[in-house]
Amino acid sequence: MTTLNSSPSLGPLLVRGALRSPFKRPTLDALFPRTRLVLPGVRPDLEKLAAYERVCGFATGDDGLPITYPHVLGFPLAMRLMSARDFPLPLLGLVHTSIAIERYAELPGDGTYDMAVHVEKLSPHRRGTEATVVTGVRVGEDLVWESRSTYLARHRTRHSGETARDESGRLPVVEEWRIAGDVGRRYGAASGDRNPIHLHPLTARLFGFPRAIAHGMWTVARCLAAHGVPAAAEVRAEFRAPVLLPGTVEYAAEGGRFQLRSGDRVHVEGIVSPRVAP
Repeated sequence: MTTLNSSPSLGPLLVRGALRSPFKRPTLDALFPRTRLVLPGVRPDLEKLAAYERVCGFATGDDGLPITYPHVLGFPLAMRLMSARDFPLPLLGLVHTSIAIERYAELPGDGTYDMAVHVEKLSPHRRGTEATVVTGVRVGEDLVWESRSTYLARHRTRHSGETARDESGRLPVVEEWRIAGDVGRRYGAASGDRNPIHLHPLTARLFGFPRAIAHGMWTVARCLAAHGVPAAAEVRAEFRAPVLLPGTVEYAAEGGRFQLRSGDRVHVEGIVSPRVAP
């Protein structure tokens, strides 16, 4: 376990990870860092929190943190692990493919939290190798929030030619959203995640995108803001296709399920369910 005195700065981590990426060759039997990074005494910056709420569509001024906000608080720790020399997957091109969140109780916006992040495992994927990163939030000894994010490094595998089946049913459309071209910059300013693929068409083209794309965590946060989430809840979401900026998308929902899509193309789909106490 490594205890930090302050949250790492994301900018230098992105640069370090980018410089090391060309020298990494992911394999399923690769070793990965077993370090657990701990950052005690984290207090949300209320100005940045308000900016996050505005760009994601959450009501501003609520007492509790949006269910996705602890991911923002823990992301610099995850980036420190994934940009390190001993992390086997290249940071450049790494794709956030899913997130599962368990919130045990609502977290006050003015609370103080202990964050912990570690890499749980590497797993085979039909398009390469996925890393699972676990982020936990504690108040004292109590775990109050936990997530598991998967990040995919694409490379050739013996299953590379296979196509995943889309077994998701179409949900009824609730709203149509016009997404402004500056959403990536606004979300990046609020969250600290200034990956160039989200900021400007020119920098996005360097990575193969015709225009800037929305952050995956913005898309799921925007859906959850519209859907609503119980105080104690489980959320699972998969990021299926990028959302180009600017653009128009449909938010669809039924029961606990939600989707973000453009025509027949599903960008995000997930499910929200109340968490039952053991």
